[in-house]
Amino acid sequence: MDLLIFDMDGVLIDVSKSYRETIRQTVHIYLETCLGFQMGKKGPTSEEDITLFKSIGGFNNDWDLTSALLLYLLSISGLPPSKKKNRFSSIEEIVSYLREKSSRFLQKNTIQLNGKQITSFIKEVKALGGRLKGVLRTSAGSWDGWVYRFGKLNKENLVKRIFQEVYLGNQFTSHYHLPPLFYKKKGLYQREKLLITKEVLSSLRKKIQMGIASGRPRFEAELALKRFCLLPYFNSVVTLDECMEEEARIFRSTGRQMRFSKPHPYSLLRVIQEIGIPNPQCGYVGDVVDDMLAARAVKNKLQIVAIGFLSGKKKGKAVKESLFRAGADCVIESPRDLLRIID
Repeated sequence: MDLLIFDMDGVLIDVSKSYRETIRQTVHIYLETCLGFQMGKKGPTSEEDITLFKSIGGFNNDWDLTSALLLYLLSISGLPPSKKKNRFSSIEEIVSYLREKSSRFLQKNTIQLNGKQITSFIKEVKALGGRLKGVLRTSAGSWDGWVYRFGKLNKENLVKRIFQEVYLGNQFTSHYHLPPLFYKKKGLYQREKLLITKEVLSSLRKKIQMGIASGRPRFEAELALKRFCLLPYFNSVVTLDECMEEEARIFRSTGRQMRFSKPHPYSLLRVIQEIGIPNPQCGYVGDVVDDMLAARAVKNKLQIVAIGFLSGKKKGKAVKESLFRAGADCVIESPRDLLRIID
């Protein structure tokens, strides 16, 4: 094997208390602060709910996954359908509008999210193609008017605004040059930990060239890489930014709108191209269905081994089987198994 490519979240970095918790808190804040639902401390979503959505594929983007969970919960919440979104010039205007609109239907303590039928909902989404589009098709887009998920952080993208505030904390203002509106505690990125030790990475680096294909925005990828001093181990790092730049380039030249984030293989192929080994034998290490689908798509062009990686709460027969169905050649639970695989 000449080249080993890693996904970042759930493989190099433990994000169970950062990105996954950010999804949960964003859903909670959106329902409680923006729509006026009364909820307990536990919140309306669990890590198991997130894993279920991830297992169907098409949710490599956590902003999309957060929107999908909101759409699902609203469909069983008691709020009436609302397909149409109004246009606003600020986040504050959207929140004011949503609170006034929802107050017509909600009485105190009326949120009803118990007895969730998430498993049957997930099956229907999968049958309709997965992704956020599958969620919208499942509910005919009937609650999409409640979820403001497009546009800029300071104007209309309420989902992304809350998410970024929760994840980045004090880094939010320095990066986006905007004041926090919903969250003023420490950013949850500070809860992240390494899943693969530097000892193992150093041993791998002596034998093979390595790269990263991540769905993170570049700023957030570099935040983790610098914090854990990982940059010296990798020859190439491709992020969501590069995928979006390629999407914009294609749109400018052809007028076609395309998605290049995983499960599309673009980020993996970009890493391979940047490292520049002719006809390399590759391995790709990922923890979710989209990772395995991306590696499988690369097999049309190059030799690549799709390596599923399970750690912590993700270990389990159902998760392992979903990785194999998506195209994993093997599934490991210990990072040291990578040394055996590349040899």
